[in-house]
Amino acid sequence: MGRRNANSQPAQSPARYLPFYRQHLNDNQQEILIAIKIIINRKTKMDTTEIFPRGQQLPNDWFSGNAFITPLVAKDKNNEFSAGSVTFEPKARTNWHIHPKGQVLIVTDGNGFYQEKGKPAQPIKKGDVVNIPENIEHWHGASLTNKMVHIAITNYKDDVQVTWLQPVTDEEYNSVN
Repeated sequence: MGRRNANSQPAQSPARYLPFYRQHLNDNQQEILIAIKIIINRKTKMDTTEIFPRGQQLPNDWFSGNAFITPLVAKDKNNEFSAGSVTFEPKARTNWHIHPKGQVLIVTDGNGFYQEKGKPAQPIKKGDVVNIPENIEHWHGASLTNKMVHIAITNYKDDVQVTWLQPVTDEEYNSVN
């Protein structure tokens, strides 16, 4: 119903009086007001900006729907892992798969699901970290209505980091949404 003042009239928005208040601020207070506006504007821009670009589309041999990757770190003489930012559009998901030395997912945007074979799916959202043990059959992806972005850090065993299996069926996927 909205705020009301003591006379049961709708309250006026404080923003309506901002020009009046601004006239009565000293120089320090005006500078603080300007700094707060700058911070709010930066925060708003940060909330709507991706950390990494969407990247290149991933093959439909391993994914259902539209998924994209931006490689971040490649395996080399110093690192026995690779890392990439993966963007799943709504409804996109991996096939069932395993990692011989495990994987870590750090969700940076949106929400989706992670499911191990034979267990209930777990919702995942921005800020979640999923530590996937070695040789666990699983899948992960976006929800029906929201995209999901995660950083995937995947360890190698010799020269193998993933074994792709069958697609997650529509029935399996729809049952978790």
